[in-house]
Amino acid sequence: MAFTSSDSLFLGIDVGTGSARAGIFDEHGKLLKSASSPLQIWKEGNCIEQSSTDIWLAVCAATRAACQLANVSGEDIASVGFAATCSLVAVGEDDSPVTVSWSGDARRNVIVWMDHRAVEQAERINSYNSPVLQYAGGALSPEMQPPKLLWVKENLNESWAVAFRWMDLSDWLTYRATGDDTRSLCTTVCKWTYLGHAHMQQMNTKNTKAMDACGWDDVFWQEVGLGDLVEGHYAKIGKSVAFPGHSLGAGLTGTAAQELGLCEGTPVGAALIDAHAGGIGVIESVPSSNIKSQEEEKMEALCHRMVLVCGTSTCHMAVAQNKIFIPGVWGPFWSAMVPELWLTEGGQSATGALLDHLVENHVVAPLLANRAASQNISLYELLNRTLESMAREIQAPFVASLSKDVHVLPDFHGNRSPVADPSAKGMISGLTLDSSEKQLAVLYLSTVQSIAYGTRHIVEHCNAHGLKIDTLLACGGLSKNSLYIQEHADIIGFPVILPRERESVLLGAAILGAVSAKKYSTLQDAMKALNAPGQVFYPSQDPKVKKYHDAKYHIFRALYEQQVSFRSLISDALG
Repeated sequence: MAFTSSDSLFLGIDVGTGSARAGIFDEHGKLLKSASSPLQIWKEGNCIEQSSTDIWLAVCAATRAACQLANVSGEDIASVGFAATCSLVAVGEDDSPVTVSWSGDARRNVIVWMDHRAVEQAERINSYNSPVLQYAGGALSPEMQPPKLLWVKENLNESWAVAFRWMDLSDWLTYRATGDDTRSLCTTVCKWTYLGHAHMQQMNTKNTKAMDACGWDDVFWQEVGLGDLVEGHYAKIGKSVAFPGHSLGAGLTGTAAQELGLCEGTPVGAALIDAHAGGIGVIESVPSSNIKSQEEEKMEALCHRMVLVCGTSTCHMAVAQNKIFIPGVWGPFWSAMVPELWLTEGGQSATGALLDHLVENHVVAPLLANRAASQNISLYELLNRTLESMAREIQAPFVASLSKDVHVLPDFHGNRSPVADPSAKGMISGLTLDSSEKQLAVLYLSTVQSIAYGTRHIVEHCNAHGLKIDTLLACGGLSKNSLYIQEHADIIGFPVILPRERESVLLGAAILGAVSAKKYSTLQDAMKALNAPGQVFYPSQDPKVKKYHDAKYHIFRALYEQQVSFRSLISDALG
């Protein structure tokens, strides 16, 4: 190990959809080692569930494995930070799991973020047009917590009666680690309709403290049918909140420390949702030539960047110095990611999940998977090479043009932004009887492009409503795919910067811990110290590439309009 006892090591823990991961970082933001442990998941129609017991066991296994790989002991870890999906956890008064499942299985006490059981409840809540909805893009998504809570109340009476705490997963993790039930401004503001700007006068980035929750809107909860949550000063969903990175409780409890293989009292920071941790881990990762000198200019420069956190889904994170309301885009959320800045959050509900769905269910997928494994490359790298070979073979003007006959609308799990239509469906135009490897490669390329057109739609929509985005930064699993990133640069027309440290969500989580341990005076100071740029992808300078993508983008926009028209025709016919 190349570190001394005087070095500080920061542990970041990220609980994703399929696994829990732990990473150990040094004072330069470099990942020493990481490890992961798989998570159990139950899928039945629109209901997708997990177990908080299973999640904690996976967190402990990943943490112990990362420490072993890095050859460090618990005494070497200066702090812990958590990030997680915005899944909903239910526990009883004794912290035991409370089922959220039709099955009644008590283990299944987590409604996964992408669960869409509460579409009807979301529509009903939105029909009240509460003023709090203007801070959620005008409408709540079924992926947010109030619709899910209402679903449980209406469908699982016993669970509703015995649940003592309803928590975002990242808040549950810090609670499980420290015994402190203080909730993060990130989770409460972004997923629970909490109005974080109620705390604007209490802002002190150098000496944060837990604050009494004063941003809940009583009228909203009462009119949507969840007035019982107002009781006890919102004790069940959060009567105390704190800025991300705030030091919680007395650090790790003895029990949690023993389970994790760490030391009791190790500082733990208030958490972030995983995508927001990715934002913290990457947004300052710009080349030095792009960095402004004056502090005010630096803050302004941040407001020209959008972070794409690309995994199972993609989140589009941008910050502004003033609140900007953008229809169909979540936010503005005050201090939900970077303290004192307003966060705007676009998103695509299925990106990595969509590519996996289309590729892995194709008839030639097993054959290609075996071939990729024999070459020690990923299935997607094999498809990228196949596309390059096809372009050379037919002397195509550029690889992107291979998709000229296939057009995809990627809304297979609804449209989160910017049209905010959870009923939207995926569409593919241009299919034939061909089921060859080459056909799959073209379908894959078309799908990648459609995801990038969706991001272009979000960026254009945000800029039309007051943002000033001109630079993209990308992190997450899909950012490791060079074709995926290059297509985004070409289609949107902006450079895409990758961070030096690809595990940006883990780094963002580690930054929270570093701030909680007072290693940095503010979250912004920690970001500047631990973020660093890597490769930059620039848009193609070939005007033919731009013209091609402009045409395909026009088709992409038309596909959704056609779908809305078809929906109306069928509705009238069945009317």
